Amino acid sequence: MAFFLGLDFGTSGARACVLDEAGEIVLESRVGYADPAGPQAWSAALYGLIEGLPAETRASVSALAIDGTSGTLLATDAAFEPVSPALLYNDARASEEAKAIANPQYGVSSGLAKRLWLARHFPDAAFCFHQADWLATLLTGKGGVTDYHNALKSGFDVEMLEWPDWVGRLPGGHWQQRVLAPGEAIARLDPSTAKRFGFNPVCIVRAGTTDSIAAFMAAGADEAGEAVTSLGTTLVLKLMSETRVEDPACGVYSHRYGRLWLAGGASNSGGGVLRQCFSDEALGHLSEQIDPSRSSGLDYYPLPAPGERFPVNDPALMPRMAPRPADDAKFLQGLFEGMAMIEAMGYRRLMELGASPLKKVITAGGGAQNKAWTRIRHLALGVPVATASHTEAAYGAARLACQGSRLMPA
Repeated sequence: MAFFLGLDFGTSGARACVLDEAGEIVLESRVGYADPAGPQAWSAALYGLIEGLPAETRASVSALAIDGTSGTLLATDAAFEPVSPALLYNDARASEEAKAIANPQYGVSSGLAKRLWLARHFPDAAFCFHQADWLATLLTGKGGVTDYHNALKSGFDVEMLEWPDWVGRLPGGHWQQRVLAPGEAIARLDPSTAKRFGFNPVCIVRAGTTDSIAAFMAAGADEAGEAVTSLGTTLVLKLMSETRVEDPACGVYSHRYGRLWLAGGASNSGGGVLRQCFSDEALGHLSEQIDPSRSSGLDYYPLPAPGERFPVNDPALMPRMAPRPADDAKFLQGLFEGMAMIEAMGYRRLMELGASPLKKVITAGGGAQNKAWTRIRHLALGVPVATASHTEAAYGAARLACQGSRLMPA
C-alpha cells in the first residue's frame, strides 16, 4: 500500500500526517522547535518527524509535501547552508525596503521586502528560500524551486504565472525561483536521503504551500462560494471564488487555487479577545447558558487592543465592549454576536469586491466546537455553517502529497 506524507511547519512546532491511498489517516505526530527563529531547529524538526515514522511506513511513502509559514525567508550558500538569519512571517526589519517598493501589497512583512533586505545584507548568497522551499530542498538537493502560494507575496504574478520584469530588476532578482503549481512534482528524494531514512527510493517531493492554505485544504471546501473561517486567536476568512479580488489597504488578496481563487482577509478580533475575558472552563460553562435565538441587545466590536485591519482598515479603531452587563453569559453572548457581525461584514466585503456569493462556511480552529457561537454565526451569515472534519494543516499537506495539483479545481 502506498502512503502520502504531509509536513506542516508552524510558528512553534512541526507536525506530520500520513494518509493511505483512501485518504484515511494512518498516523500523526508533532515536535516542538528548540528555537523557532532558527533554520537549524526547522531541519532538526524535519528529520525528527521523519525518523519518528515507523520504518515500514517510510518504505511505503510515495510522495510528500511541505507547508510553511507565509513570508518566512532565509538566504543560503550554494550547499543550501543558511548564511542569514531566518526572517519570520512577522519580522518587521525590512521597513525601509517596503517603503522603497511603495506598493501596499508588499508591506514590511512581505516576502518581497524581506528579499530586498537580504540582498542588501547578504549579496553573495547563492539562494533565497521560503521556509517550505528550503526544507524541500534539503530532501531533494534541488534548489531554486518554489510554489505560487509562497511566491505571491514575493512579487510573483499569480494571474499571468510569471515574475514581472519590475520585480526582477529589484535587488536579489538573481534569486528568483522557478515557480510550480502547489502539488506539482519537484523531484524524487535525493538518493542519499532516501537511503539514510529508509524511504521508498522513488518517493516524489511535491511543491508545497503556505500553512494557512494547507489548513484550507484540510477543511475540505471544494467549489466556488464555499469558505473556511478559522476561529483561532484571530478571525481568518478564505472564500473560494470564480474571480480574483484585491484590496491591499485592508489586507485582502487572492491566492490562485487551480482555476479558482482564494479571496481572504483577517480581522484582529477572535479568540484572543475571549481569552482576555474568560478561562477555557468559564467559556464552556457560560456558553451553555446562552440562547442564540434571543439577541443580547449589545453592540460590540471586540478587539484585543486598538486597531483593525479587516473588514475595515483603521489602526486607531478602539475596541467596543461596553457596557458590560452583570450577567457574564450575556456579556459572552455579546462578544460572540460582535465577532459574528465582523465575520459577516468580512464576507460581505469580499463579495462587494467581486468574489463569488457565499453559500457555505466551514469552520476550523478552536472556536469551531462551540455550539452557541456556531448558531449565532449561522444567524448572522445566513448560510449553512459546518465544522471542518479535519483542521490540521499537516492533513492538508498530506492531501496535497496524495492528489498533487489535482487537489485544486482544474
